[in-house]
Amino acid sequence: EASAACEVCEGAEEMTEPLKQCTAWLHAYFCEPARTASLPVPPFHHPLLQRDSFTRQVLWTLLRDVKFGEAVSYKQLADLAGNGRAARAVGGAMRSNPIPIIIPCHRVIRSSGQTGNYGGGNLMKEWLLSHEKLQKAKLAR
Repeated sequence: EASAACEVCEGAEEMTEPLKQCTAWLHAYFCEPARTASLPVPPFHHPLLQRDSFTRQVLWTLLRDVKFGEAVSYKQLADLAGNGRAARAVGGAMRSNPIPIIIPCHRVIRSSGQTGNYGGGNLMKEWLLSHEKLQKAKLAR
């Protein structure tokens, strides 16, 4: 990880403001994780996030309540979202997540501690969880 360079693509000055916010947030996530808490979350215009539904409630709860370097079980997230019996529906919400990483569905794991599935592949989920634990440990020093 230490050798990975964090660069923003050329032409950044031509980006729209929401795309600039998204780029800044992703840059911070990978390169300066402590900054993500102070950056505005990029605006979301996906229809799934606009309509009133349990999926929307779950995704916003995950974004708001499960912090960098933390993990939560599907059941715990169902409880946080207001329906403790809806762990399977939480899994469906994770599969529907239109903006993984920003809405951190990789932080949702099985009650057994196993990582569970991830749309980007299990190796990616494990890498993201590892990245967050490593960065959180660095910040705690």
